[in-house]
Amino acid sequence: MGEWMTLLFMSVALGMDAFSIGLGMGMLSLRIRQIMKIGMTIGIFHMLMPLAGMTLGKQISVHFGGIAAIIGGILLVILGVTMIRSSFSSDDEPFVQPIGIGLFVFALSASLDSFSVGLSLGIYGAKTWLTITMFGLMSMVLTWAGLIMGKKVQKWLGSYGEAFGGCILLAFGVKILFPF
Repeated sequence: MGEWMTLLFMSVALGMDAFSIGLGMGMLSLRIRQIMKIGMTIGIFHMLMPLAGMTLGKQISVHFGGIAAIIGGILLVILGVTMIRSSFSSDDEPFVQPIGIGLFVFALSASLDSFSVGLSLGIYGAKTWLTITMFGLMSMVLTWAGLIMGKKVQKWLGSYGEAFGGCILLAFGVKILFPF
């Protein structure tokens, strides 16, 4: 029971990252079908990344944990800056779209921290299937919540919604790169 509760809290913490990123990305004009697809993709990445981390576990945890966080932070800063820049251009289409390669980059940036957690859990010897299932489901649900909330906020903010979403992603990336 103690391990289950620990994994539940960890999955909520990792899912809150996905929620925050989803809130920013939700400022784009997304359809419900896109929101569902994004949430499922993030959920899958939040299963694959800790699985890879747990598999590698003891071998590279000391060296790679910090690098994964730095890469995730850099990707979020890039996404945030491009969203802000795109919001001030005359083009109606945002620069970053969570489709195709953009969805891959979005999901990767949201789930890199779960790779680091997976490394730690691999050393600890956590139950693999329980861990990745909880991480995947929680991040999927919280991503959906963030995207839907962002979509609602975008209606209130109008054309400034994408810039605001970019600011959220930028701030989150900076927070990862420079923890206070």
